[in-house]
Amino acid sequence: MAMWNPWRGCKKYSEGCKYCYIHKGDARRGVDTNTIAKTGKFNAPIAKNKKGEYKIKSGQTVYLCFSSDFLIEEADEWREECWKMIKERWDLNFIFLTKRIERFLQCIPNDWNKGYDNVTVGCTVENQDRADFRLSIFKSLPIKHKNIICQPLIEEINIEKYLDNVELVVVGGESDKNARPMNYNWVLSIREQCIAKDVQFQFRQCGTHFIKDGKKYTLKTKDLCSQARKANIDTAPTK
Repeated sequence: MAMWNPWRGCKKYSEGCKYCYIHKGDARRGVDTNTIAKTGKFNAPIAKNKKGEYKIKSGQTVYLCFSSDFLIEEADEWREECWKMIKERWDLNFIFLTKRIERFLQCIPNDWNKGYDNVTVGCTVENQDRADFRLSIFKSLPIKHKNIICQPLIEEINIEKYLDNVELVVVGGESDKNARPMNYNWVLSIREQCIAKDVQFQFRQCGTHFIKDGKKYTLKTKDLCSQARKANIDTAPTK
């Protein structure tokens, strides 16, 4: 696993961004998150060591732009160069998440065609309104590997009609002392939708404020992922 953040900074875009961990972290460091800037790791996928070997070894999954959004407008002038590096490193598997899926077709390279084999795109949704808007676009896009990320999930949603050709659905709650509570029933509902469509499901993390069996729990940030794993409800496709 490797991280590649060719630029940093982002702008809040919808309700799911309310307690964004990037903005909170930057605020603690006195950094303006709204300033989008290239990083010193811009060329990370093609960087080589003294032996002339790629520093990121073949076969790894590369998490792309997890401190920003790969489709953000301010990065339009840099993205083409990123696509060239992604194409050069066909031996790596790149994944990025976006709340700006409506910009996808204007952000892809000329030779994208039906998609690059080594790129997975995760469309992020947080409520039914954004699910219907983003996923209605996402389902028709030429992408070979599609994930849906329901995180932070802030209300019950139905996405079953959007699950064709989706490889993975991830569900997670919101992390913040003021976080909107997540109900475990919402998680189970999405799980059942995935089972019905034979799509892999993963419960990634509980919310800071988590409701189960009518009881509200307040969890520490460090325990959100481990508590989700303890639920042991992840599923794999049968085909």
